[in-house]
Amino acid sequence: MTFPKIAESIRLGRLEPPAGRVRVVLDTDAFNEIDDQFALVYALLSPDRLSVEAIYAAPFYNRRSSGPGDGMEKSYEEILRLLDRLGKSHEGFVYKGATAYMAAPDKPCESAAAEDLVRRALASAAGDPLYVVAIGAITNVASAIAMEPSIVERITVVWLGGHALHWPHSREFNLHQDIVAARLVFDCGVPLVHVPCLGVTSHLRTTVPEIDANVRGRGAIGDYLAGIFAEFGQGAAAWSKVLWDVAAVAYLIDSRWTPSVLRSSPVITDQATWSVDHTRHLIRYVYHVERDPIFRDLFRKLDLNSEGL
Repeated sequence: MTFPKIAESIRLGRLEPPAGRVRVVLDTDAFNEIDDQFALVYALLSPDRLSVEAIYAAPFYNRRSSGPGDGMEKSYEEILRLLDRLGKSHEGFVYKGATAYMAAPDKPCESAAAEDLVRRALASAAGDPLYVVAIGAITNVASAIAMEPSIVERITVVWLGGHALHWPHSREFNLHQDIVAARLVFDCGVPLVHVPCLGVTSHLRTTVPEIDANVRGRGAIGDYLAGIFAEFGQGAAAWSKVLWDVAAVAYLIDSRWTPSVLRSSPVITDQATWSVDHTRHLIRYVYHVERDPIFRDLFRKLDLNSEGL
């Protein structure tokens, strides 16, 4: 498969953290656990920085689903529950994604989500790229690129997936579910911001007492988030939870909270480890997460949202 060659000067410009408000679509396996819900709400409560144009339901397969298609359907339903509690309509805003993973780079999983991403990307001006925030298996995004490779010139992908590049392996849930799709995104040359999990985003931990103090009681959405957080922990002693996906949204809200560098796009091996080739194109790599200001901003926005009810 051939992808357009993006001039390095243009790629580097698109890899600079955005200074103003940006157009965003969010690709999420919202029912996989509980971090997607916080990330989705955070994005929608940040209209000063993010103009969220669409939300895509991503596939997942774990103990909370019977297969990737079921996971996508459950994610779609969870997105609707969140929007209902925020008082937002889902009509023309939420799209179902793939029901399976990619079998090969030239075999995209066609879906309403992938088709919508292609349409929005092609309608984007070259100087106004669409930011694709992906916080699940990257099947929908990779499928859209495979369907219409030219969209790499009009989007910037922010993906939470894999572990830190120094980690012994990258058998992380989002990456390992669909290695074909992950490889396509790292190989195709699309401007990419990589937000790793273990070793980076794992700093983004919180607890039931902190959630109860800062999220519960903040309207219907605050009570819902606090409820699923407490249920996930099931009253375990000395328990904390990483809200991984919030980091991908935080990068676009204030990049100072997610320090990053430019480096060559890594190669994903068959063993789900990282290999290095310094001749490859550059991506932006987030190497740290400032936990406190991110949670402070999320909690403040939940407060402001509840005050407006």
